[in-house]
Amino acid sequence: MTENYTALYEEHKKLGASFTDFGGWQMPLKYSSELAEHHAVRKSAGLFDLSHMGEVWVTGPEAAAFLDYALVGKISAMAIGKAKYSLICQEDGGIIDDLITYRRADEKFLVVPNAGNATVVASALLERAAGFDVVVDDASAETSLIAVQGPLAEAILLRLVPAEQHALVTELKYYAAVEVPFTFDGGTHDLLLARTGYTGEDGFEIFVANESAAALWQAIADAAEEGELTPAGLASRDSLRLEAGMPLYGNELSREGNPFAAGLGPVVALSKEGDFVGKDALAALKADGAGSTSGRKLVGLKGLGRRAGRGHYPVLKDGAVVGEVTSGQPSPTLGYPVALAYVDVEHSELGTALDIDLRGKSEPFEVVALPFYKRQK
Repeated sequence: MTENYTALYEEHKKLGASFTDFGGWQMPLKYSSELAEHHAVRKSAGLFDLSHMGEVWVTGPEAAAFLDYALVGKISAMAIGKAKYSLICQEDGGIIDDLITYRRADEKFLVVPNAGNATVVASALLERAAGFDVVVDDASAETSLIAVQGPLAEAILLRLVPAEQHALVTELKYYAAVEVPFTFDGGTHDLLLARTGYTGEDGFEIFVANESAAALWQAIADAAEEGELTPAGLASRDSLRLEAGMPLYGNELSREGNPFAAGLGPVVALSKEGDFVGKDALAALKADGAGSTSGRKLVGLKGLGRRAGRGHYPVLKDGAVVGEVTSGQPSPTLGYPVALAYVDVEHSELGTALDIDLRGKSEPFEVVALPFYKRQK
């Protein structure tokens, strides 16, 4: 398998990053301590390289109608400048990927799929575009994505934006995006800034051409005062998203699963006009009782002891297997183990006492509401 490297790979090496393969990309797992990086995002700010994510532009007179057909959400209802979380599904309702779509103009959209699925999603969109007056342009190879997440994210980025343009940043709502002039590398660069993220904190994601990515990364680092900003890798990103109850493709989401079992039913716009890929199957799954995969539903589990469950560990009720963990680890913020798991629907009610089989020893857990962690506004 070919290894891919982001435009920021050399920056990560300079910072002493430990690397791991993720979706075919060599990405920083951590720089020093994953716990320190996690806490930095919760208390100050973390700097992430997300350049392994995909960027697919959809433009043309029928762009909105096309995306209504290709994705499960009602993309045509989005206002210009807004973002929407959605799914791209198979005909049988299985999930190809979860993604975010940004509406940049009446006939211009940016679709951002996950790293390992970027090529697959771009190909699926191209295939589904047949018969629509649209252009699908996969710009993933030339685009980098940098995220600044945490309570100090806004303050740090404002130092790179001319004072007269600060309102573009401060007034930007959650799940929205705007072009912002950033001053770095000896000039001013208009970049797409989105108030989105995968950590449960306030924060931003910045789309930038590969050739300017390293200069922007360094400018953000230089703009922060001591202790304000910490480079953060995939390990902390995973623990942060788990605390926030956010699903990860390949763990909670897959082609074998479906949106209803994963708790993403509200994302599926069955009432929108016209057909869309997977509509009939998804309607049948919903009518069949929330579309539970093998009669199971995704739940949050809070550990009552100190030991954490991990992916694929069995979930038990009175010694019998009733589910399987998809993601789990100790929560650095909350101080107890948390897990996401698919469990039999009859054992999915809040407050249900369950166990996780930790290599032959049962550990008590309880079904709780998601997210595990919610930031203070």
